[in-house]
Amino acid sequence: MRELVLVTGGAGFIGSYIVDELVKRGYRVRVLDNLDPQVHGDNADVPEYLSKEAEFINGDVRNTDDVRKAIDGVEIIFHEAAVVGVGQSMYEIKKYMDVNTLGTANLLEAIIKRKSKIKKLIVASSMSIYGEGEYECSKCGRISPKLRPVAQLEKRQWEMKCHICGKDAKPIPTNEEKHLNSTSIYAISKKDQEEMCLCIGRAYNIPTVALRYFNTYGPRQALSNPYTGVAAIFSSRLLNNHKPIIYEDGLQSRDFVHVKDIVQANMLAMECDSEHIRDEMFNVGTGRRLSILDIANALISRLDFKGKPEITYQFREGDIRHCYADISKIKKKLSYSPKHKFEDGIDELVNWVKKQHAEDRIQQAKVELEERGLTK
Repeated sequence: MRELVLVTGGAGFIGSYIVDELVKRGYRVRVLDNLDPQVHGDNADVPEYLSKEAEFINGDVRNTDDVRKAIDGVEIIFHEAAVVGVGQSMYEIKKYMDVNTLGTANLLEAIIKRKSKIKKLIVASSMSIYGEGEYECSKCGRISPKLRPVAQLEKRQWEMKCHICGKDAKPIPTNEEKHLNSTSIYAISKKDQEEMCLCIGRAYNIPTVALRYFNTYGPRQALSNPYTGVAAIFSSRLLNNHKPIIYEDGLQSRDFVHVKDIVQANMLAMECDSEHIRDEMFNVGTGRRLSILDIANALISRLDFKGKPEITYQFREGDIRHCYADISKIKKKLSYSPKHKFEDGIDELVNWVKKQHAEDRIQQAKVELEERGLTK
């Protein structure tokens, strides 16, 4: 009989795809998820897309009894449970630290109190922990700058300057050795999750892998959650015949990776040789950067919206300019290779979006940031 695998947050966007693949491969699967209303809606039941072959526990990683029940008999754990949202995390600080940091602490304590040791722990980390990505200056070489100065942004000068000589710097792929400079409470909490899991993994000889997800997109992302990924946020706006709202000039860039490539990385991390791959962190992306304006325009054209994005030329506290993945490490050590080109993946997303209903809460989220002085 195949191992029993736990997926925390397994009813969510990424977690549910991991569940699908585990079931497909013949594993016994258990899900722990609290069906957060911000993701699943008020009074939500188990989502239809969640595999019926998985055991479901409606519980919270912050609840000791729920976690103890969830890990009973489990041999492998995928820790996906987290509250997601950079902007919201800057004013709902306790919530983000409770769920992401203390929830992870609760899970880890339960793991080490068990009589039998688990075989592998895989934790969902995030590219947000890097802060700004890496850059190259023609004079100073490779640099890892901090956030752009507010005085620069107030002049609407968006591109990164070398913090050493002041020259323009161009973005280059960010690798796992970059110094972490988290610029939001969400990022800090994700760094906590990664570092806590790796620390306990080393101390208790539990093979542990942290996967730093870049900007993930695909069907099942919560369209009514205004703090989710940008592709889902723009889709929600367009479904309601509203313009996508873009900060700065829209030319800031990210690495957009399809959810099924995220799943590929998780399966490789699970099935790799634990004697050689443990206490490791890996970028999971494509190595390709796309601008936020590219994403908006791709969705506008495919959803037949008659209009253009609303470019605000405002900036948000903590926003970075460019960050995309160097995936050479995960390619070499786990034989990972992204399979889904953005142009194909966005078509799949749009075909799904067209069948959905979404409540547009983006304006509300925008106002909440403005009222707290987090946009300028």
